[in-house]
Amino acid sequence: MTDLAGGDAELIAASLEEPERFAALFDRHAPAIHRYVTRRLGRDAADDVTAETFLTAFRIRARFDPARAGVRPWLYGIAAKQIGRHRRQEVQALKLLARTGHDPVADSWTDLADDRVAAEAAARSLAGALARLSAGDRHVLLLFAWADLGYQEISEALGIPVGTVRSRLNRARRKLRNQAGAAGGSLIEARIHEGDAA
Repeated sequence: MTDLAGGDAELIAASLEEPERFAALFDRHAPAIHRYVTRRLGRDAADDVTAETFLTAFRIRARFDPARAGVRPWLYGIAAKQIGRHRRQEVQALKLLARTGHDPVADSWTDLADDRVAAEAAARSLAGALARLSAGDRHVLLLFAWADLGYQEISEALGIPVGTVRSRLNRARRKLRNQAGAAGGSLIEARIHEGDAA
């Protein structure tokens, strides 16, 4: 997904002279960033991390390189750094999900399951497997699966080579398949980008 019509990069450039223009960027991207952070850290931390993400983006907007893949990866990269600061909370939330099977953000997919007990067991298994991934592997996997970023965008977001993205995603997929079985497969095979080979 590229920047929206109206040019996110142009908005950033214009905000250097007219800071209030940055609000349009917030309006466009904050809901998606907030959803992603909520899934990673829970509702309590999502407001703060989203605000920190856009505050940081505003402070460093002069350093934004318009030749990058787009503003989304830049924002998700900032969010990933903020999430890293809350990593302990994320792992605790995943362990809680593993114990209880209740995911307050993604309840709808379990509600649609024919067998709620089986769906909750799958969620617990998946959450436990996610908690056991390294932070780097978890960042790549969840940016791919939950934020809908492609390999190049993840590379931009995390400041790592595309090859590293591919290897981390492959390793995370393999670990989830081994640890969470079918539950892991539903997350890791949920979407495929055009041109993205696993």
